[in-house]
Amino acid sequence: MPRPTQPKTRNLVLVLGDQLDGNSAAFDGFDPEVDVILQMEVLEEAAYITQHKLRIAYFFASMRHFREDMTARRRRVHYVAIDHPQNSGSFETEIARAQILLKPERTIAIEPGDWRVAEKLRRLPQPPEIRSDRHFLCSRDEFAAFTRDHPRHILETFYRFMRRKTGLLMDKAGKPVGSAWNYDEQNRKPLGKDAPTIPPIRASKMDPITAEVRDLVSRRFASSPGRLENIDLPMSRAQALEHLEDFVSRRLPLFGTYQDAMLYGEPFLYHSRLSGPLNLHILSPAEVIEAALMNKEAPLNALEGFVRQILGWREYVRGIYWQRMPHYADENALDAHLRMPRFYWTGETEMRCLADAIAHTIDHAYAHHIERLMVLGLFAMLLGVAPYEVHRWHMSMFWDAIDWVSLPNSLGMSQYGDGGIMATKPYAASGAYINRMSNHCKGCRFDPKKAIGEDACPFTTLYWNFLAKHRKRFASNGRMRNQYTNLDRKDPDEIRAIRQRADALALEPP
Repeated sequence: MPRPTQPKTRNLVLVLGDQLDGNSAAFDGFDPEVDVILQMEVLEEAAYITQHKLRIAYFFASMRHFREDMTARRRRVHYVAIDHPQNSGSFETEIARAQILLKPERTIAIEPGDWRVAEKLRRLPQPPEIRSDRHFLCSRDEFAAFTRDHPRHILETFYRFMRRKTGLLMDKAGKPVGSAWNYDEQNRKPLGKDAPTIPPIRASKMDPITAEVRDLVSRRFASSPGRLENIDLPMSRAQALEHLEDFVSRRLPLFGTYQDAMLYGEPFLYHSRLSGPLNLHILSPAEVIEAALMNKEAPLNALEGFVRQILGWREYVRGIYWQRMPHYADENALDAHLRMPRFYWTGETEMRCLADAIAHTIDHAYAHHIERLMVLGLFAMLLGVAPYEVHRWHMSMFWDAIDWVSLPNSLGMSQYGDGGIMATKPYAASGAYINRMSNHCKGCRFDPKKAIGEDACPFTTLYWNFLAKHRKRFASNGRMRNQYTNLDRKDPDEIRAIRQRADALALEPP
């Protein structure tokens, strides 16, 4: 009896783990009769850095849900699971193996989100045809043109450019709705005693695909950090749309007012938890913004604050990443060289704010943006941790981390490692900021007002030491004039004592 012949393959459509969009440019002209989708779970991507169990599980489960969606659309999928006996463990060899097996006339992919992966594809013996990633609202070429036209391309300038381009939150006269471009001043309220109820975060039910991945990751990546007892993340497009609707209806109206607030034991507050499905292309930024703007009860400061994060900041960091790589990863403007403190992996610290943020990271592979910037990132910068070390930890511990978004946010904005490309001044603050924006300090043994002594807040000690250490670089920065005026009020003996305690903290963080 003759063996069945392999169906002809015209196009092999490569879908990476962060490209789970069945309508991407890679599918333009897709013919299910002759085209095949290639998806790969490779050990190299799960192990090139230490990764939280939940991050690995999120990628694998989302990829498998995408496979099911594509199959339901009668598209052929060549799926290589990580435990397949012939899986070689790397992109290069698995793509080559699929090309030998399926004999496509050509291989197609969209722009990867990681420089490292893009280089792997470029070096293949039969490199794929790379198509533009239209998931984003600003293409790489368009961002490059913007920077040529605006040599001092700060976020605010770019954000206004994108508002004008898209017409989002603009009136018929071409002016911003409400007359102001942003309402950042109205987005900084702490959660006091009169704060409204925080709605519970939506949790997706564990389905058979996700349960299978949970067991696989628990078994194969047992030594990876983090917890994996339950996975309630939006893995499929249907689940992601449910999470989007839940955020828009229940938390968006108060997101703007409290987006910078922190509260002990509350990892999510009014934040969306949509960054994961956005970064994996399960949701598009355009549809997320559209859904938010449909809520007519949400105040303008909430709508504008949310739109600014997606239309402004998210597009901006991608543009910076692709314009500056690969050298951007080596930037270290403040000459910082310490390793990440061990407690960032365990949460074993007496600093209540850090212990809580790290607990959120261990339990949920998540911390909201102020915890990431003004607690986790702030302490690392003040201590003097190497900026790429901070980026690697960020990539390791957050389920939504993708290289293009993590590197500019962690190395650039959080650590000022790029010397001012992402931020016009470092996000340096003392314990007073954390005390103002949270209830952490009330239950902590450290006093945010003190810089020296056994009960002095390490943030406050390191803050004054940071200003003194980097005076030559920042004293002429107009945005830091008040900070240096306050530093100059301290007498030399106190500065010496602060420096001594800061040196001790660098050797052994509390």
